[in-house]
This record gives sequence, C-alpha cells and structure tokens, in this order.
Amino acid sequence: MNEYRVTDSIVHNKKVFQEIFSDCADIKMVDMRVGADKQLRCMAAYIEIVSGAVNYGASEIGRLIGFLSDKHPDEIQELLKVNGKGLTDVTLYDDLKQAAQGLLTGDMILFVDGLDRVLKIPDRGYPRMSVQQAQSEKVIRGSNEGFSDSIKANTALVRKRLRALELKNVETQAGRRTATLVNLMYMEGIARKEVLDEILRRLGRFEIDGVLDSGIIEQLSEEHWASPFPQFQTTERPDRAVHALLEGRVVLLCDNSPLALILPTDYNSFLQTSDDYYNRFEIASLERIIRYMAAFFALSLPGLYLAVINFHTSLLPTSLLLTFAQARAGVPFSSLVELLLMELSFELLREAGVRLPGTMGNTIGIVGGLIIGSAAVEAGIASPVVVIVVAFTALCSFAIPNEEFATAFRLLKFFLIFASAWLGFFGYLAGMFAILIHLSGLRSFGVPYLMPFAASDVEGDAQIRDSIFRFPLFLLFRRPVYAKRSNRVRFRWLKEENEKR
Repeated sequence: MNEYRVTDSIVHNKKVFQEIFSDCADIKMVDMRVGADKQLRCMAAYIEIVSGAVNYGASEIGRLIGFLSDKHPDEIQELLKVNGKGLTDVTLYDDLKQAAQGLLTGDMILFVDGLDRVLKIPDRGYPRMSVQQAQSEKVIRGSNEGFSDSIKANTALVRKRLRALELKNVETQAGRRTATLVNLMYMEGIARKEVLDEILRRLGRFEIDGVLDSGIIEQLSEEHWASPFPQFQTTERPDRAVHALLEGRVVLLCDNSPLALILPTDYNSFLQTSDDYYNRFEIASLERIIRYMAAFFALSLPGLYLAVINFHTSLLPTSLLLTFAQARAGVPFSSLVELLLMELSFELLREAGVRLPGTMGNTIGIVGGLIIGSAAVEAGIASPVVVIVVAFTALCSFAIPNEEFATAFRLLKFFLIFASAWLGFFGYLAGMFAILIHLSGLRSFGVPYLMPFAASDVEGDAQIRDSIFRFPLFLLFRRPVYAKRSNRVRFRWLKEENEKR
C-alpha cells in the first residue's frame, strides 16, 4: 500500500504531512472546524509569509470556508468531492507527496476529515517584483514595460499584447529539486512543430539539481556549446517577444527570470530593436547601418590598428604616420602590450560599473575611463591614439542592442588582436575568415545563423528586405523562414485599397 496515498482520516494525513515537512519551521499547519455546529475537522497547511491567514475574507480559502460554514459535515464532504472545482479554483490530489509539491508552489493545502482528497487552493503566492521598466533594451518609441521575475505575470504580459486563440502555452518543469516552471509559447499554425518538439527534446535530455535562471537552460540546450555566439535570443521586452511569436518563433519563459528566450534566431535578429518597426523605414535603416558598422568595428578595429601600425605602415598617409610616431614617442611598451593594457583597463571598468550599485556604476564607467585614459597618456604608458582606438571600440560594443551578442565580439576582439600582432594584415584577414567560416556553419534549431545573407534563395528577397535596410512595412508582407511555408503571408491590402492603388 502506498503510504503517501490520501485517506479519509485527517489524523493519518496530518501525520504523514508533518513527517514530510519535519524541521520546516516556515511550514504552518492550522487546525480548525467548519460546518454547522463546527463539527467537521479541517487543517490548512501553508508557507509562512507566502500565504495569509486562513480566515481573511478576501482569500479563496476564506470565501470557501464562509460558504461551508452552515453546511452539514456529510454535505460538505460530498460538495468538495463531487463539485470541489466548481466551488472555487482548486486542484484535487490523492497523493500527499504531490500535495506537498503543490504547497511549495506558494498555494494553500486544505485537509478535510472524511474526504480522501486534499485541495490546493490558490493564494497570494511567493513575494515577487512587479512589472519593471525595461533596462537593457531602451527604445525611443514604444512600450517601456519589461518582464518581471514571475512567470505567470510574464505570460500575462504576452497575452495582453497577443489576444489570439492560436497562442498556445506548453508548461513543463526543469530542475530536479527546484521544479522550476518553464513555459513554451508559440502560435499554432504559424510556428514549426518540429522546432517545438526539438526544444522539448533538449529540455528532456538533461537532469540538474536546480534551474534558477533561463541562462542555465540556454547553456544546457545549445547545440554548438563552444561557440561564443548565442543560439538563443534573449529579451526583457514583452513586445519583442510578441513580434517573435508572430514571425513563427517560439518564446521560452522561465520562472524567477526576467528574460525570455527566443528561438530559433540568427545574426540579423540580434541587431534589430523593437522600435525599428515603430519608426519610419528611413530612420530605422540608418540606425541598423550604424549598428552593423558598430559590430564590425567592435570586433576588428584594435586588430586592424595593430596590423597597420606594426607591419603595414605604408598604408597610412605620411602625415598621419608621423603623427602616430610622435604620439608613441616615449611609450616604453610595444604596441601589443600597450593595446592590451588599455583594453583590459576598459574591460575592468565595464565590469566594475556593472557590479557597483545604482548611479555609482554609471559614474565609475564614465569618469573612470576619462581619468585612466588621461593619466595613462600623461604618464607615457599609452599613446593618445591607442586610447582613442580602445574608447571607440568600447563605444561600438555598447551600440549592439543585445548584451550576450555584444559579449561575443568582446571575446573575439582579443583573438584578432593576437592574430594581427603575429601575422599582420594576413593574420587579421585569416582571423576574420575563420570567424566567417564559423558563422557560416552555425545553426540555431536548424536555421542558418547568417540568414538572410546565407541561403537567401530559400525565400527569395522576402527576408533580405528586413536586414541591413528595413523596407516600408507594406513591403514586409511575408514572414521569415521560421514560419510554416503554408502560412507566410502576414500582410495584405484590403480589396478597396487595392482598387485605389
């Protein structure tokens, strides 16, 4: 016989429940009596602070107990057993371990003597942050709402913007001990079912003690784990997640994480922002060109500087070359050591600015950079040209909208620095070629990473219209390659408008 099976004896159920939660001072179990003449014994179990007192009228359990207060014990048992879900929003359990797991979700568990089921009744739940303003994905135009730490609130923020019957939400759990809720949201009829099946397969192929953030799922689910380029796109903006859903992609939400994961993804998606589609196509195209240039310089400028200054000075005009030579006069280090010292100093300032609280972090990033750069030049440790190169490179990396994507360029920047210091311009080209080969072979859930620049013939010019240049919205009438081929059209003029045109 299963010792954890719920019986109709509240004494037995309470004893087993107390054994499960032995040495748990924060688990409260309150005995009470309900019904006519207070004849029926009950017990409410809840987590201290997480759930409120059992007698306040605004709660689900308070309303339930108030409804049962004048009923006969036999009538109460029959009502709860036959029509429990009709009385209030409850879940019935016949296993005490499952009931204990339900209590740990932040809800309240109610035991009733004579009833061989226990009821999980929704309550206030765990303390959580409310809806926050998006911090890392600032926009000039559009909503400023950002995801919070609550998966239920995040799901509601998506539903708020996408009120379609086709929006589906698959719930699963990750983490053997944390039992973290994970939601997969997709548009039925638009998203490819094989993508959803693949992410479910990847989630089921590992077992880990705890999943405390979506970053753990991201790392364990990536196919190319050694690549510095992320194969999941992260966002803290609900409108960005909804845009991805309408393209046919899948959005993964993880409890206790304010970031959503979007899959599949590609190189182009990381350089797009939400307000690209809220502004006119001319300004959106200009901003995208700037971001592409920023990504190129964030990766290659320090290496290109080393290659030219050490090996190919003939590429520079004589006046500029003399200026560089004069600026480096008195610097005791080689150009490689000088550049590495300044790069590491700026990376240290960036890390310190992130870790320091509030406005102090912003201050250390700006003031510290100015002070260190100026002091290094005055002390003869670095030349002004290197300070300009490093500062401009850092500025370019800040212009990349996605932080994880920008991190890949920060890492590969050092790879190009060493390649250029070793072989000059040949090393620079070889390093760039190696990165391009890597990107060409990279895939995110079957989608080439360099879409639409690679394999653009799959969709003709439909996806290239939303890449470096953003065409007018009425020309973006087809969904990207993520969507099912049978449901690619997302925009069409009405008949009357067609006749006018």
